[in-house]
Amino acid sequence: MKSISLLLNTTESVKSFVNIISQFDFDMDLRCGRYVVDAKSILGIFSLDLNRPVVLEVHSEDCDELIDKISKYICN
Repeated sequence: MKSISLLLNTTESVKSFVNIISQFDFDMDLRCGRYVVDAKSILGIFSLDLNRPVVLEVHSEDCDELIDKISKYICN
């Protein structure tokens, strides 16, 4: 499993992010504090506090292509 910190603070960024990650077959979750939602669920993502970074948990080790595609949302 890989964890990546992301900033998804606009409606457009959430839509684009979900369109990108929906292309991949493996499971992914978004975590914000104690809340965890399916990363492919737009409604789930909007239930999180998007004013601060969220953590994407990728349940696969082979996710280099995914990381390249979502690089604009990654924060350090």
